[in-house]
Amino acid sequence: MSNDADAERVAELARGVVAEHDPKTVPVQEYLAAVYDAGLAWVHFPEGLGGLGVSRGLQAVADRILQGAGGPVALGLNPMGFGMAAPTIREHAQTEDVKHQWLRPLATTEDLWCQLFSEPGAGSDLAGLATSAVKDGDDWVINGQKVWTSLAHRARWGLLLARTDPDQAKHKDLTYFVIDMHGPGVETRPLRQLTGQAEFNEVYFTDARIPDAHRLGAVGNGWNVAMTTLMNERTALGGSGSRRGAGTIADATGLWASRPENRTPVLRDRLTQLWLKSEAQRLTSERSRAAATVGGPGPEGSIGKLVGAELNQHIYQWCMDFLGPEGLLYHGYGDGPRTGDKDWQGPIQQRFLRSRANTIEGGTSEVMRNILGERILGLPGDLRADSGMAWKDVPRG
Repeated sequence: MSNDADAERVAELARGVVAEHDPKTVPVQEYLAAVYDAGLAWVHFPEGLGGLGVSRGLQAVADRILQGAGGPVALGLNPMGFGMAAPTIREHAQTEDVKHQWLRPLATTEDLWCQLFSEPGAGSDLAGLATSAVKDGDDWVINGQKVWTSLAHRARWGLLLARTDPDQAKHKDLTYFVIDMHGPGVETRPLRQLTGQAEFNEVYFTDARIPDAHRLGAVGNGWNVAMTTLMNERTALGGSGSRRGAGTIADATGLWASRPENRTPVLRDRLTQLWLKSEAQRLTSERSRAAATVGGPGPEGSIGKLVGAELNQHIYQWCMDFLGPEGLLYHGYGDGPRTGDKDWQGPIQQRFLRSRANTIEGGTSEVMRNILGERILGLPGDLRADSGMAWKDVPRG
C-alpha cells in the first residue's frame, strides 16, 4: 500500500473515531479505548496492539484530526506510559499476551506508569546503579532505592532497571523488569520540589518480588533495553505540538493577547524570536516523524530534547518578564506537598518553576551534547576509567 493510501486510511479511521466517540462528551478512558482499538494510539505498532503497522510519520495525520476535534494529548495524561513504556513493551516483552495485558490499559490511562532508573549514587551514570535483582525460582527479589521517579505515587506499573550479576562490567550485568508499584516491598515517598508540588518521589524496594514473565529482554541485556526507553523518552520530551502555535509557546502568546497593557516593543521582539524557534522545532519534529519508519528512534532524538528543554526555559522566562511584579505572586505553597492529578499543570508561575527541571530530567543537556557529539558527529568519547571493570570492583564514594 502506498504512503498516500496509508495516510488516507489513517485519516478515515480518525474521523470515524471522533464521529462515534465525540471527545468533548465521551469519558476520556472510553474515548482513548476507541483510539486504541482503531489502531491510532501508535500507528506504527502492529495491528491489535494499538497500531496499524504503517509509518511512524503518519501519527501526525491521526493526531491532527483527533486533537482538532478536542481529543486530549494522551502523552500528557500518561507521559511515562506513552513516551517510554509502550515502545519498550512492544519491542521487548516476552509474549504477545503480556503485550496485550499492559498496552490497552496503558493507552486508556487506566494504568499509569513510571520509570525507575535514577538512584542517589547513579544519576547521569545510569550504568552505575546498585539496586539488585536476585533470582529465586520463577521470581526475582529486588532490593535497593530509586529517586526522582515522576508519578510513582500514582503509577500502577514501573519500568525497573536492576543489577543481576555484579561480577560483570557495569553495562553488562543489568536486567530490565516491569514491577507492580502496589506490590509488597515497594514503598513510595514523595519529594517536595520548587513548585510546592510532589510529582516525583524516592522509591524503596525491600525483598519486592517480580515474576520472570515480567522481565523485558534477556537477562544481562538491560542496558540495550534501557536504550529503547531512553531514545523514545527523548523523542517524546523533544517533540512539540503538531499544530502551529501549540505547546509551551501557546502560554506566551496567550499572555500577550490577554494583557495589552504589558506589551512593549522589546518584549514583542523577544516573543517573535521565541515563536520562530518554536515553529522551527515543530517543523523539525514533523520532518523527523515523516521520515521515520516503523522502527524506533535513534540518538537523533537527543536534538529535540536538548533544544526543547532550553526553549521551554526561555519561553517561561519571557512569561515572567512580561508579567512583571505579578510574576512573583505564586500561591502553590501550602502546609504540605500536593500530589493530586494536576502535578504538571497550574499557573504560569508554577510552569516557570517547573521548567527549571527540563534540562535535567530525561538526561541532562550535558549528556545530550555528549550523545550528539559521540554518536552523531563521531567525536572521540569521554575517558572512562572503569571501562571493562567488574561493577563490584568499581570505586564508589
